[in-house]
Amino acid sequence: LTTQILTGLLLATHYTADTNLAFSSVAYTCRNVQYGWLIRNLHANGASFFFICIFLHIGRGLYYGSYLYKETWNTGV
Repeated sequence: LTTQILTGLLLATHYTADTNLAFSSVAYTCRNVQYGWLIRNLHANGASFFFICIFLHIGRGLYYGSYLYKETWNTGV
C-alpha cells in the first residue's frame, strides 16, 4: 500500500487531468521523466498485486468460515 501511495504521488506530479492532455502527460512521464516508465509500471503492477492480495484474503475468510463468528464482524467493522 505504501508503494502505491508513493508511486501515485510521483505520477500525480506530472499528470494533467484534461481530456485532451491526459494521454500526452502519461506519455511524457514514460518517455521524458527520469525512471518515469519504472514508476508507472510499479504503480500499475502494484495495483494488480494489491487486488490479488485482497481476493486471496477474502477467499481465505470464506474457506475457513470466518464470517460465521460474531467477533469477526465486530472487529472488522
